[in-house]
Amino acid sequence: MPTEQPPGGTVTFLFTDIEGSTKLWDAHSELMRTSLARHDAIMRSAVFSSGGYVFKTIGDAFCVAFATANQAVQAALSAQIALNSESWPLETPIKVRMALHTGTVESRDDDYFGPPLNRVARVMATAHGGQSLITLSTYELVRDTLPLGTTTKELGSHQLKDLARPELVFQLIHSDLPAEFPPLRSLSNQPNNLPLQLTSFVGREREIQRVKTLLENGRLITLTGSGGSGKTRLSMQIAADQLEQFSEGAWLTELASLSEGYMVSRTVANVLGVAENPGQDFTKAIAAHIGQKPLLLILDNCEHLIEECAILADALLKTCPRLKILATSREPLGISGETVFRVPPLSVPDLIDLQTPETLSQFESVRLFIDRALQADSNFIVTNENAPAMASLCYRLDGIPLAIELAAARVRTLAVEQIDARLDQRFRLLTGGSRAALPRQQTLRSLIDWSYDLLQLKERKLLQRLSVFAGGWALDSAEIVCADVELEGWEISEMVLALVDKSLVVAQEHQGVSRLGLLESVREYAKERLTESGSTELYQDRHFQCFAALGREALPHLRGPEQKVWLERLQAEMDNLRAALARGIGTPDGLSLCGDLWWFWYQRGHFTEGRAWLAEGLDRNPRADIEVRALAFNGAGVLAEAQGDFEEALRFHLHSLELNRLRGARWFEAMSLNNIGNVYGSSGDFETAGEYWMQGLEIWRAQEAEGTLTDSRGIAAALDNLGNVATSRGKLHEARNLYKESLEMRRAQGNLTLIAYSLMNVGAANTELEDYVSAQTCFRESLDICVDIQDQFGTGHLFYLIASLACPTSSITLLARANRIRRELGTPLTGHDEAIHDSTLQRARDALSETEFETAWAEGYAMSLAQAVDLARTVTELPD
Repeated sequence: MPTEQPPGGTVTFLFTDIEGSTKLWDAHSELMRTSLARHDAIMRSAVFSSGGYVFKTIGDAFCVAFATANQAVQAALSAQIALNSESWPLETPIKVRMALHTGTVESRDDDYFGPPLNRVARVMATAHGGQSLITLSTYELVRDTLPLGTTTKELGSHQLKDLARPELVFQLIHSDLPAEFPPLRSLSNQPNNLPLQLTSFVGREREIQRVKTLLENGRLITLTGSGGSGKTRLSMQIAADQLEQFSEGAWLTELASLSEGYMVSRTVANVLGVAENPGQDFTKAIAAHIGQKPLLLILDNCEHLIEECAILADALLKTCPRLKILATSREPLGISGETVFRVPPLSVPDLIDLQTPETLSQFESVRLFIDRALQADSNFIVTNENAPAMASLCYRLDGIPLAIELAAARVRTLAVEQIDARLDQRFRLLTGGSRAALPRQQTLRSLIDWSYDLLQLKERKLLQRLSVFAGGWALDSAEIVCADVELEGWEISEMVLALVDKSLVVAQEHQGVSRLGLLESVREYAKERLTESGSTELYQDRHFQCFAALGREALPHLRGPEQKVWLERLQAEMDNLRAALARGIGTPDGLSLCGDLWWFWYQRGHFTEGRAWLAEGLDRNPRADIEVRALAFNGAGVLAEAQGDFEEALRFHLHSLELNRLRGARWFEAMSLNNIGNVYGSSGDFETAGEYWMQGLEIWRAQEAEGTLTDSRGIAAALDNLGNVATSRGKLHEARNLYKESLEMRRAQGNLTLIAYSLMNVGAANTELEDYVSAQTCFRESLDICVDIQDQFGTGHLFYLIASLACPTSSITLLARANRIRRELGTPLTGHDEAIHDSTLQRARDALSETEFETAWAEGYAMSLAQAVDLARTVTELPD
């Protein structure tokens, strides 16, 4: 019988697949369906009768776990004997290769993770159809208890495609099975000079598959990327995986230690065994040696000898038709026929999400850190306590393998939390790499020194200046900030692209917009160089002016039809805006930037951050222009009200009102009055709120009558608010009419946020009037807008409103997700929201058992925002 639970701890794995199945399918697809079904039945019978647990099948491949090695051996033998005795059609003979390996693994979600799985897969890849191999770890466990009629044959130590330590391999021999097979398909039996690696290869599955595909279709693939990104290790792994495709082998030529260009061809010749003759042309000699041979040549670390490498590669590709070249370089070779593959950093955790040891294990950077940390300290473990620091550390090191390895080595003397805390001094901390490595790979600073020293003088100056940007930049921003008499504007774009080619600047595309940036370690290095030049303050000031101008330009667009575009543009520049504010907050211009940004902070739910910037700016600029302070007080008041801080909100709006009256700004005076009314309305005092709303409306109506009203937003806001007064008095039809009038005005104005909010109010009025179908229509249109412009505050409010229309289970789920949003934004329940929440909650409690209620509430808190939106959109239940 099969085991019902996956074995854990130390497990013996059996991996199998059918030799040549792809060709069999291509030639005899119908027969293969029948043969494969029979193969699967034989495999499952043998595995289950031996107590195996099938945790994965991929095509015709089986991945099986056993609690004991003896069970695994019995399953392999039973399966091979049954497969060998089966009468297969002549066109589709089924021959299965198998491998067994024992090791300690991590089990999660009915799957396994850890080096033993890679090991058993690599061993299986060396076998032939009908052959069963076992590793030394399994052999030691079964050598004295083999089934009757079974022996083993030692096949020697073999270098596997993972390039880690060699594996001593044994073949299972049984009297009912063939015993003779060709030599194993290991690296040891194929021509190559790929070196054994002392550490395991972690991750990169997607990259390996992508480059393999490129190598199948092209002849020169250049892996580019920043220093320490793992280009060399990746190229060797790809070569090992593809070795069977090159009967004349894969040959690694290491160029990093060379200092003279003429040595490139000589070094390649030496690797390939080309005899040296006086006065010979090495390029021609290499080409003659390769000729028609199918051969893979790896040119590793070409960047400092890029021209010579390009000339050699071009000449060899033109004269050796079956040659393929895999190059690694910090910039492309730049010749015809080259395909460039930029090696990305390892995947890193998202710092927004709460991380645990279980969630962290999916990220390549974390797996690499753990692997190398265990080499430094065998007692190292990831815990719930150090998991957040682990996530932060890998994120701040940009997923760069060498930086992570240098950090992992520090676990001998520092806790993960301490390493993360000291990354601000990363160039002092991340030292002490392998003494056998090249000097530039022993410290993080020397790694970047190597790239920096290869730059031209103007490129160095530009890299320094680009360090004032945070979180990336658009090309036009780089031209504004960095151009001067030394670097003219027209030169900037060309040099930025050169820095991209040299893997010092990273280019990314998001939603059709190209952005550029520096990895954090490169940025810190460039900042140090900028400080050494004495120009830091100059370029920080220019950076501030650039983004202050962006804030001014964005302000009018944030309230019109282009709102979404500008919200996304400002969101993309959040880090730059923060850096600009940090530089300029003590100046009137910094306070002005706060006044330009408060509506953006409100729409994207950055309430706490926005309040902090506005408070600091107002405190530090008491003599700023009266208009600037008035607008800043207004924004501070709106954000304070959103977080339920009504006393502070009222204080700010009263200051704004005083300043607007002092400067004679009637429209803004009315807006201050309207916002004061909002504070009273949010706290439930609609009578006082109505007085202020009417005062504001009267000013705007007077301007309208005079022909001096240039912006009707205020009238729409006042009408919407007066609808709330009517609602509080039970005049629901009057309220709905006021909401609708406001909605029509806002549709004409094109302010998506306010359209969504008016739709909420119309929908709420329809709910009170028991017009539930119309209410749903309003809520769903509003929800679509809020999701589109990423307004979480509005989305959370809608969940409360839609919950009032839903069946009890759905309503509880939506309420829980809405409460989670409120908590994340720091916005408490007040006024009408609180009333809706309480009545909906009570209705659900009355309808559900305690268990049902608690389950739905827990699911709501665990639910993602996207899942909650989908639920809200599909709610069709209406109250009785």
